[in-house]
Amino acid sequence: MTGVRVVSLKTDDPQLIPADGEYHVLRFPYTASAESYDAWGMHEPLQRDGYEVRDWARDDRSGLIWPVSSGWGAVHGLVYWDAGDYTEVRSRFVRDPLGLAGGYDSTCTEDHAPTPGGQYRAKTWGLFVQPGTPVALMVRHNASSARAVTLAECKLIIHPVEEP
Repeated sequence: MTGVRVVSLKTDDPQLIPADGEYHVLRFPYTASAESYDAWGMHEPLQRDGYEVRDWARDDRSGLIWPVSSGWGAVHGLVYWDAGDYTEVRSRFVRDPLGLAGGYDSTCTEDHAPTPGGQYRAKTWGLFVQPGTPVALMVRHNASSARAVTLAECKLIIHPVEEP
């Protein structure tokens, strides 16, 4: 592999995150918005394991990025939360968040105390990726009721790794 492989997903369709204390996959549409990019086919409704997503807004599989090659992945996330009565919001990147390829493997879990108004969080992390093991951005909060994520972005850049 020469060069990098990139997928960049974005949605400003609000996603209601339940107040259940669990992490939830942020979902992304398959139609290109102004900043979405998927020339390598890492975010397709017909997924690498043969499953087809029919409703991106209701199916957690629409949050999966399926790496097209092995390498060092730089993942970037952006999450805008509506104001709420929570004392923290959390996010993490997860390899295989739905247990489709060997098991849940989370990394870069962060929690943040709220600031006045909405919560706007950006994150970046590095991890090894491989075809067959999807990656996703997941969030949770501890408010008394469901709260909306009003903007979400998730990007994966796969850099080739040269062995000595």
